[in-house]
Amino acid sequence: MVFRLSIALVVLLVLAAGVAPDPFNEIVRGGLVHIVRSAGWLYLLVVFITLSFLLYLAFGRLGSLRIGGEDAEPDFSNASWMSMLFAAGMGIGLVFWGAAEPVSHFVTPPEGLPPQSMEAARASMRYAFFHWGLHPWAIYALIGLAMAWFQFNRNGRGLISDLLQPLIGAHHRGWIGTVVNVAAVVATAIGVATTLGFGTIQIAAGLDRVFGLHAGAPLQLTIIAVAFVLYMASTASGVHRGIKWLSNLNLGLAALLLSLVLVLGPTAFIFDTFTTTIGAYLNQLVTMSLRMSPFSGSTWVADWTIFYWAWWIAWAPFVGSFIARVSRGRSIREFVLGVVIAPSVLGFLWFSVFGGTALWSQIFGHVDLVQALGTGYETVLFTMFDSLPMPTVLSVIALVLLIIFFVTSADSAVLVLASMSTDEAGDPPLSRKITWGVAIALIAAVLLLAGGLDALQGMITIAALPFALLMLAVMWSLYRVLDMEYALQRRRALRARRMMDAWIEREIAAQEETRDEASRADT
Repeated sequence: MVFRLSIALVVLLVLAAGVAPDPFNEIVRGGLVHIVRSAGWLYLLVVFITLSFLLYLAFGRLGSLRIGGEDAEPDFSNASWMSMLFAAGMGIGLVFWGAAEPVSHFVTPPEGLPPQSMEAARASMRYAFFHWGLHPWAIYALIGLAMAWFQFNRNGRGLISDLLQPLIGAHHRGWIGTVVNVAAVVATAIGVATTLGFGTIQIAAGLDRVFGLHAGAPLQLTIIAVAFVLYMASTASGVHRGIKWLSNLNLGLAALLLSLVLVLGPTAFIFDTFTTTIGAYLNQLVTMSLRMSPFSGSTWVADWTIFYWAWWIAWAPFVGSFIARVSRGRSIREFVLGVVIAPSVLGFLWFSVFGGTALWSQIFGHVDLVQALGTGYETVLFTMFDSLPMPTVLSVIALVLLIIFFVTSADSAVLVLASMSTDEAGDPPLSRKITWGVAIALIAAVLLLAGGLDALQGMITIAALPFALLMLAVMWSLYRVLDMEYALQRRRALRARRMMDAWIEREIAAQEETRDEASRADT
């Protein structure tokens, strides 16, 4: 039922965006503006509560509980686990926005700061850390932890509706559960397809710049076709082979590109930027988390922060489901530290290297990135490489990294979509993986040709509002089952301790009796 309804809704939405992109885009844009203005505060509160809740779980009494049971062991090494988290979560976004977002904030800064000033430069880095740091990973971690716990500790099906079972009982398998699951699948399918479309545009722009290939429709369709073959081959091979191998390769290439830019770029400036921005970020974390603009009327928070939060929330079922599949055997404390803290630190380092280098290049006149920004966000990174030694080598590595991130995001998405539209737990059938693999490739191609990507991206942002409310329900549901599990384990431990104490007492009594008998025999 979920599979058929999801496919039908996806087809209808794509047809609307593809056949009549302009009217569809106007409707979506109007709805998006209304949602952001009237409910933007809700996104900020929900995400801040989510982060606070996860930190409480990690460092409180529930942190020792283990996904899969007390004796469960991790399926993957820490390195492989982290690489898959990074690749599936936001790897391609970091490459795309690493240099572009700080430059954009530098030109159009928040908080009413003067454009292209030193204050704007500092704020641009601080907000880049904010948008790609603890908060988005907390969103992913909440859904991932809840799905993992209900799947591996309560024999769930790996569906979003299972997370509501403690609150709505058996209704999670009824029509309410079906509505929730269909909404999650449709949001994931459209979100993945639009991301593939934007990724295709950036890869085409990179090929145009490096190799002189025309970044038109034929090249874009060729990129989608090649990516389709690669991500379907990876998906068919399974998590333990293709997805794991590509994710490890991804992390290695990302580390190589990061190291090269760090060494070839303004190294001291980068570390100064990292240190300063970390301090400013932590110092103003709460302020930025809850910042609206009720008195100034500025739309900056709505255009960036609220949009980002809505986008992360819309993507949470996809990324959370994948995180759940690869996190069995982790304690809650280990899970939160691995999913929230560690990727955030890597993201901070990434933005310090690429964003710091971009601002250094712009401020000190090595290259005009403001002009590059005017031609498109996708060109900023490659233009920045012109200010460094070996620009062609750096561009080629960035292109390969983009392509592999592109493939790893797609193969993770195909696996998750197939799992979320299958009622049975475990690995979904290959036929369902193929169906979704073909679907998202066709969706991306149709929307690229028709110009409907922006409309569907905005629609997913609107759809994030009910998911924000769902996150509140998930937190309450998860806390209830974790609290019950903690109490059960304490009772078991207490019972075991009492049994041990009783056994020790019996042994002592037996030994004393033996000694008494020996004493009587001697006398």
